[in-house]
Amino acid sequence: MDFVGVWHIYEMGMWDEDYFNMEVQAYIKIASNNCGDFQFGLVSGILHGRVVDNVDIEGKKRLEFTWEGNDECDPALGSGWIRLKDKDSIEGEISLHYGDDSTFLAKRAE
Repeated sequence: MDFVGVWHIYEMGMWDEDYFNMEVQAYIKIASNNCGDFQFGLVSGILHGRVVDNVDIEGKKRLEFTWEGNDECDPALGSGWIRLKDKDSIEGEISLHYGDDSTFLAKRAE
């Protein structure tokens, strides 16, 4: 349940704020079943995830996911992960299959 909620993306490693917020406030939304959706820039999709324990050197849990959706109206898919930085912020990475990948930071929406 740590990951459940709407998270507003405020920084991406690959794209600037003008791009990732161009249509809507960039976000990732996770439901209690570890499914959800996201949008940044012209990329949007639905995701399906699972929580994995002790995957990094700090022993933190992370939500690993696959997704499918659109990139500039073309079908797209990929994968990614998120982990908590603290109770109200996450960090993660999203990858487009055969395309770009980017880290991101997000804060829990109020």
